[in-house]
Amino acid sequence: MRKIITFGTFDVFHVGHVNILERAKAMGDYLIVGVSSDQLNMSKKGRNPIYSEDDRMHIIKALSCVDEVFFEHSLELKGQYIKQYDADVLVMGNDWEGRFDEFKNICEVKYFPRTPSISTTEIIEVVKSIPNK
Repeated sequence: MRKIITFGTFDVFHVGHVNILERAKAMGDYLIVGVSSDQLNMSKKGRNPIYSEDDRMHIIKALSCVDEVFFEHSLELKGQYIKQYDADVLVMGNDWEGRFDEFKNICEVKYFPRTPSISTTEIIEVVKSIPNK
């Protein structure tokens, strides 16, 4: 069985998230997803997520392409998570290109192109720009 692992915040879930998860699953037989905890999100982005970690976990678990989900509590533990889940391939969006090459000694590392013109940051900016009535 070829296991794929990926990580993300998945806050304000959108079609770009679905695209990368479906493509990741297509690379193997079993897809494992690490969902950033609220605390990790605060430490790496300096803000709380829109949706709680429990809601984001629930959304990811509900996807038919995802086989297993866990909370990612630290970026520094990525190598440990890869080993713990016995992953063969780490998949990340290409906005992280090269940042996880250090794990090529324990698994294959793939960076997928992001879906053009779709990001949580852009969605939040669009919502903020809508005038109140």
